[in-house]
Amino acid sequence: MTKSELIQRLAESNPHLYQRDIEKIVGTIFDEIGDALARGDRVELRGFGAFSVKRRDARTGRNPRTGESVDVGEKYIPFFKTGKQLRERLNTD
Repeated sequence: MTKSELIQRLAESNPHLYQRDIEKIVGTIFDEIGDALARGDRVELRGFGAFSVKRRDARTGRNPRTGESVDVGEKYIPFFKTGKQLRERLNTD
């Protein structure tokens, strides 16, 4: 599901709200999650999961086109861990 599809679904299920307001709400939520991760904070949505940032050490990589070695610097990547309720919903038989 894309961001625009999410906005459309929310608009359909909440006809009393304007679509522009739903776009602002969804945008604000995503911006706040991104800002918190940029600060190094952890964002937990109970029943859904938790977003955090993990550090990857510097390493020597390989250029796939030429095969030569390339130094890759240290970087931070977003990480998502599912919550227990979401895992249970996905694994019901």
